[in-house]
Amino acid sequence: MTAALDQALAQIRPDVRAARAYVVQPSHGVLKLDAMENPYRLPTALQQALGERLAAVALNRYPAERTALLARALARHAGVGDEVGVTLGNGSDELIGLLSIAVARPGASVLAPVPGFVMYEAFAKQQRLDFIGVPLRADDFQLDEPAMLAAIREHQPALIYLAYPNNPTATLWDAAVIERIAQAAPGLVVMDEAYQPFASADSLALMARQKNVLVMRTMSKFGLAGVRIGYLLGAPELVDQIEKLRPPYNISVLNAEAALFALEHADVYAAQAAELREQRERLFAALQALPGVHAWPSQGNMILARVPDAAATFAALKARGVLIKNVSALHPLLANCLRFTVGTPDDNTRLLAELTSCLS
Repeated sequence: MTAALDQALAQIRPDVRAARAYVVQPSHGVLKLDAMENPYRLPTALQQALGERLAAVALNRYPAERTALLARALARHAGVGDEVGVTLGNGSDELIGLLSIAVARPGASVLAPVPGFVMYEAFAKQQRLDFIGVPLRADDFQLDEPAMLAAIREHQPALIYLAYPNNPTATLWDAAVIERIAQAAPGLVVMDEAYQPFASADSLALMARQKNVLVMRTMSKFGLAGVRIGYLLGAPELVDQIEKLRPPYNISVLNAEAALFALEHADVYAAQAAELREQRERLFAALQALPGVHAWPSQGNMILARVPDAAATFAALKARGVLIKNVSALHPLLANCLRFTVGTPDDNTRLLAELTSCLS
């Protein structure tokens, strides 16, 4: 290593140098059931129509009015009016990063139940915020209300994340408990509704009652994971603060146009979500019936299940060409747990056949 390179590396924060990058598992040639993607593509006729529309986009221009139109179109799609603020992110990941920047003051903290989405903690630590993880109840992965309220009193968090439903447990938490947490919170409460297309409830009414509550959604589970569109809804006074931090051209013209096209054909995606909800119940029932497997009810497009040996089962499925997510190392409550994305009927049939072979 040259002296110049050593000197350059020394300028990078020690915690960044010690950290590990987020790793996306290679998936070429395998059945990909590890990332909660919608397995369905657009019908051929709509693919052609989208291609023609994207071909007409002015790629020589920076994103402008169409991005603003997309923001309002997403708000209308969510069922809220123009009185609600909205801002866009390159996926909800970017919004989590912007929220972390917005509250990053000396001594500030971020609080979230654990196990939960790993990026809450990752982005908090990038901004040198204290991260407070409050364990869920071990039996049903519901919120531990006394522990959450005690942590709020002790740490006075600037920002609380509540995933609704949660990842990786796919739990839809008790709405009354969530409301009491929001009322006790001294700062922002972000309801992360990434999996809303598959859930039986949302938190828009809570957002209307509690002005410190923001709702974050993504088009990834809608069916556009490759387009990377996240959006944040809430009181304009709060959303406007996050808008100040948003890079001016964070949503490309191609992504914005693809998202607008998708919203114009929302019925197609709604039918896909309905099919995935049916397949989720089929997969859940089949997992429950397997010896040695304990599956938890899901309100997402994934199912969490405990198996006798998660590492061995994950490796055996991967060797058979089926990629799932081994979450057992993420938190002690997830010991020997695997997360299965709900796929097409054929995907799920293959998964169950291979899993049965692995467990026998």
